[in-house]
Amino acid sequence: MAESKNYIPALRYDWLTRIYDPVLQFTMPERGFKSALITQMNLQAGHKVLDFGCGTLTLSMIAAQSNPATHFFGVDIDEKILTLASAKIKNTGLAVQAQLYDGQTLPYPDNHFDRAMSSLVFHHLNERQKYAALSEIYRVLKPTGELHIADFGKPSNYAQRVGFLVVQLLDGFETTQDSVKDILPLALKQASFSEVTETTYFNTMVGTVRLLRVVKKAGSVL
Repeated sequence: MAESKNYIPALRYDWLTRIYDPVLQFTMPERGFKSALITQMNLQAGHKVLDFGCGTLTLSMIAAQSNPATHFFGVDIDEKILTLASAKIKNTGLAVQAQLYDGQTLPYPDNHFDRAMSSLVFHHLNERQKYAALSEIYRVLKPTGELHIADFGKPSNYAQRVGFLVVQLLDGFETTQDSVKDILPLALKQASFSEVTETTYFNTMVGTVRLLRVVKKAGSVL
Protein backbone atom coordinates (compact mmCIF):
# COMPACT_ATOMS: atom_id res chain seq x y z
CA MET A 1 0.00 0.00 0.00
CA ALA A 2 1.34 3.42 -0.89
CA GLU A 3 2.41 4.94 2.39
CA SER A 4 2.23 8.49 1.01
CA LYS A 5 -1.55 8.11 0.66
CA ASN A 6 -2.14 5.27 3.13
CA TYR A 7 -4.79 3.93 0.77
CA ILE A 8 -5.08 2.33 -2.65
CA PRO A 9 -7.17 4.34 -5.16
CA ALA A 10 -10.10 2.50 -6.73
CA LEU A 11 -8.00 1.29 -9.70
CA ARG A 12 -4.66 1.77 -7.89
CA TYR A 13 -3.64 4.84 -9.91
CA ASP A 14 -5.25 8.28 -9.58
CA TRP A 15 -5.36 8.77 -13.34
CA LEU A 16 -7.58 5.66 -13.67
CA THR A 17 -10.15 6.82 -11.11
CA ARG A 18 -12.30 8.58 -13.71
CA ILE A 19 -12.93 5.27 -15.52
CA TYR A 20 -13.73 3.26 -12.39
CA ASP A 21 -17.47 2.95 -13.05
CA PRO A 22 -17.24 1.71 -16.67
CA VAL A 23 -14.45 -0.75 -15.79
CA LEU A 24 -16.56 -2.19 -12.97
CA GLN A 25 -19.61 -2.53 -15.19
CA PHE A 26 -17.57 -4.30 -17.88
CA THR A 27 -15.78 -6.81 -15.66
CA MET A 28 -18.52 -7.89 -13.27
CA PRO A 29 -22.31 -8.04 -12.72
CA GLU A 30 -22.23 -4.90 -10.58
CA ARG A 31 -25.98 -4.23 -10.56
CA GLY A 32 -26.65 -7.89 -9.72
CA PHE A 33 -24.47 -8.26 -6.65
CA LYS A 34 -25.19 -4.77 -5.35
CA SER A 35 -28.94 -5.31 -5.67
CA ALA A 36 -28.58 -8.62 -3.83
CA LEU A 37 -26.65 -6.86 -1.06
CA ILE A 38 -29.36 -4.22 -0.74
CA THR A 39 -32.14 -6.83 -0.65
CA GLN A 40 -30.50 -8.77 2.17
CA MET A 41 -30.24 -5.60 4.30
CA ASN A 42 -34.05 -5.45 4.69
CA LEU A 43 -34.04 -1.66 4.89
CA GLN A 44 -36.88 0.14 6.66
CA ALA A 45 -38.21 3.68 6.56
CA GLY A 46 -36.15 5.90 8.82
CA HIS A 47 -33.12 3.64 8.86
CA LYS A 48 -29.74 5.35 8.81
CA VAL A 49 -27.22 3.49 6.63
CA LEU A 50 -23.46 3.92 6.45
CA ASP A 51 -21.86 3.25 3.06
CA PHE A 52 -18.26 2.50 4.04
CA GLY A 53 -15.83 3.25 1.20
CA CYS A 54 -18.69 4.64 -0.86
CA GLY A 55 -16.63 5.39 -3.97
CA THR A 56 -18.79 7.04 -6.63
CA LEU A 57 -21.95 6.26 -4.58
CA THR A 58 -23.35 3.65 -6.97
CA LEU A 59 -24.39 1.35 -4.11
CA SER A 60 -26.07 4.13 -2.11
CA MET A 61 -27.84 5.46 -5.18
CA ILE A 62 -29.27 2.07 -6.13
CA ALA A 63 -30.39 1.57 -2.53
CA ALA A 64 -31.89 5.06 -2.24
CA GLN A 65 -33.91 4.65 -5.43
CA SER A 66 -35.77 1.68 -3.97
CA ASN A 67 -35.77 2.94 -0.37
CA PRO A 68 -36.61 6.67 -0.55
CA ALA A 69 -37.45 6.92 3.17
CA THR A 70 -34.04 5.58 4.22
CA HIS A 71 -31.08 7.89 4.85
CA PHE A 72 -27.65 7.07 3.41
CA PHE A 73 -24.30 8.44 4.55
CA GLY A 74 -21.23 7.62 2.49
CA VAL A 75 -17.60 7.97 3.56
CA ASP A 76 -14.47 7.51 1.50
CA ILE A 77 -10.79 8.24 1.99
CA ASP A 78 -10.24 9.20 -1.66
CA GLU A 79 -11.02 12.87 -2.27
CA LYS A 80 -10.90 12.48 -6.07
CA ILE A 81 -13.49 9.72 -6.14
CA LEU A 82 -15.74 11.78 -3.87
CA THR A 83 -15.56 14.59 -6.44
CA LEU A 84 -16.92 12.14 -9.01
CA ALA A 85 -19.57 11.04 -6.51
CA SER A 86 -20.67 14.64 -5.91
CA ALA A 87 -21.17 15.22 -9.62
CA LYS A 88 -23.04 11.93 -9.94
CA ILE A 89 -25.49 12.58 -7.10
CA LYS A 90 -26.14 16.22 -7.98
CA ASN A 91 -29.74 17.03 -8.83
CA THR A 92 -30.95 13.45 -8.26
CA GLY A 93 -32.98 14.35 -5.18
CA LEU A 94 -31.80 11.17 -3.44
CA ALA A 95 -31.28 11.16 0.34
CA VAL A 96 -27.55 10.46 0.14
CA GLN A 97 -24.74 12.40 1.78
CA ALA A 98 -21.02 11.76 1.36
CA GLN A 99 -17.97 13.06 3.14
CA LEU A 100 -14.24 12.54 3.40
CA TYR A 101 -12.99 9.96 5.91
CA ASP A 102 -9.52 10.23 7.46
CA GLY A 103 -8.95 6.48 7.45
CA GLN A 104 -8.96 6.28 11.22
CA THR A 105 -12.08 7.58 12.98
CA LEU A 106 -15.49 7.59 11.37
CA PRO A 107 -17.10 11.05 11.74
CA TYR A 108 -20.18 9.74 13.57
CA PRO A 109 -21.15 9.07 17.21
CA ASP A 110 -21.42 5.65 18.84
CA ASN A 111 -24.51 3.51 18.16
CA HIS A 112 -25.68 5.74 15.32
CA PHE A 113 -26.50 3.52 12.33
CA ASP A 114 -29.08 0.77 11.77
CA ARG A 115 -27.10 -0.72 8.90
CA ALA A 116 -23.65 -0.45 7.37
CA MET A 117 -22.72 -1.65 3.90
CA SER A 118 -19.52 -1.92 1.92
CA SER A 119 -18.77 -2.96 -1.64
CA LEU A 120 -15.32 -3.92 -2.98
CA VAL A 121 -13.44 -2.06 -0.25
CA PHE A 122 -11.91 -4.56 2.18
CA HIS A 123 -9.65 -6.22 -0.39
CA HIS A 124 -7.86 -2.85 -0.58
CA LEU A 125 -7.01 -2.94 3.13
CA ASN A 126 -4.11 -4.70 4.82
CA GLU A 127 -4.78 -6.77 7.94
CA ARG A 128 -4.24 -3.91 10.39
CA GLN A 129 -6.51 -1.62 8.38
CA LYS A 130 -9.22 -4.27 8.14
CA TYR A 131 -9.40 -4.66 11.91
CA ALA A 132 -9.30 -0.89 12.48
CA ALA A 133 -12.13 -0.33 9.99
CA LEU A 134 -14.26 -3.12 11.46
CA SER A 135 -13.74 -1.72 14.96
CA GLU A 136 -14.99 1.69 13.85
CA ILE A 137 -17.98 0.24 11.98
CA TYR A 138 -18.84 -1.81 15.07
CA ARG A 139 -18.67 1.36 17.18
CA VAL A 140 -21.07 3.40 15.05
CA LEU A 141 -23.64 0.61 14.60
CA LYS A 142 -26.59 0.42 16.97
CA PRO A 143 -26.95 -2.72 19.11
CA THR A 144 -28.27 -5.49 16.81
CA GLY A 145 -27.32 -3.29 13.84
CA GLU A 146 -26.08 -5.14 10.77
CA LEU A 147 -23.05 -4.92 8.49
CA HIS A 148 -23.40 -6.18 4.91
CA ILE A 149 -20.31 -6.66 2.73
CA ALA A 150 -19.77 -7.55 -0.93
CA ASP A 151 -16.12 -8.21 -1.70
CA PHE A 152 -13.69 -10.59 -3.28
CA GLY A 153 -13.30 -13.83 -1.33
CA LYS A 154 -11.88 -17.28 -1.89
CA PRO A 155 -12.14 -18.03 -5.65
CA SER A 156 -14.84 -20.61 -6.33
CA ASN A 157 -12.81 -22.45 -8.98
CA TYR A 158 -9.52 -22.36 -10.89
CA ALA A 159 -10.82 -19.98 -13.57
CA GLN A 160 -11.91 -17.53 -10.87
CA ARG A 161 -8.47 -17.79 -9.24
CA VAL A 162 -6.78 -16.93 -12.54
CA GLY A 163 -9.17 -14.02 -13.10
CA PHE A 164 -8.43 -12.64 -9.65
CA LEU A 165 -4.75 -12.33 -10.57
CA VAL A 166 -5.76 -9.24 -12.56
CA VAL A 167 -7.03 -7.61 -9.36
CA GLN A 168 -3.91 -8.69 -7.49
CA LEU A 169 -1.60 -7.25 -10.12
CA LEU A 170 -3.54 -3.98 -10.05
CA ASP A 171 -4.12 -3.62 -6.30
CA GLY A 172 -1.08 -5.45 -4.97
CA PHE A 173 -0.61 -8.89 -3.41
CA GLU A 174 -0.16 -7.65 0.18
CA THR A 175 -3.85 -6.87 0.68
CA THR A 176 -5.52 -9.08 -1.93
CA GLN A 177 -3.92 -12.32 -0.72
CA ASP A 178 -6.24 -12.04 2.29
CA SER A 179 -9.15 -12.50 -0.11
CA VAL A 180 -7.66 -15.70 -1.53
CA LYS A 181 -7.27 -16.99 2.04
CA ASP A 182 -10.84 -15.88 2.87
CA ILE A 183 -9.65 -13.92 5.91
CA LEU A 184 -12.59 -11.51 6.16
CA PRO A 185 -15.13 -13.84 7.90
CA LEU A 186 -12.56 -14.61 10.60
CA ALA A 187 -11.73 -10.91 11.01
CA LEU A 188 -15.43 -10.15 11.47
CA LYS A 189 -15.72 -12.72 14.25
CA GLN A 190 -12.60 -11.41 15.94
CA ALA A 191 -14.04 -7.88 15.73
CA SER A 192 -16.91 -9.09 17.98
CA PHE A 193 -19.58 -9.34 15.29
CA SER A 194 -21.94 -12.30 15.61
CA GLU A 195 -23.96 -14.35 13.13
CA VAL A 196 -21.31 -14.13 10.42
CA THR A 197 -23.09 -15.55 7.37
CA GLU A 198 -22.14 -15.81 3.72
CA THR A 199 -25.44 -15.34 1.90
CA THR A 200 -24.40 -15.92 -1.73
CA TYR A 201 -21.59 -15.35 -4.21
CA PHE A 202 -21.10 -14.11 -7.77
CA ASN A 203 -18.48 -15.31 -10.23
CA THR A 204 -17.04 -12.46 -12.31
CA MET A 205 -14.36 -11.96 -14.95
CA VAL A 206 -11.90 -11.01 -12.19
CA GLY A 207 -12.73 -13.28 -9.27
CA THR A 208 -15.46 -14.40 -6.89
CA VAL A 209 -17.46 -11.73 -5.06
CA ARG A 210 -18.91 -13.06 -1.81
CA LEU A 211 -21.74 -11.43 0.16
CA LEU A 212 -21.59 -11.43 3.96
CA ARG A 213 -24.08 -10.47 6.65
CA VAL A 214 -23.04 -9.90 10.27
CA VAL A 215 -24.75 -8.49 13.36
CA LYS A 216 -23.55 -6.34 16.24
CA LYS A 217 -24.19 -8.27 19.42
CA ALA A 218 -27.31 -7.31 21.35
CA GLY A 219 -26.55 -5.17 24.37
CA SER A 220 -23.26 -3.91 22.91
CA VAL A 221 -23.57 -0.23 23.75
CA LEU A 222 -20.26 1.64 23.50
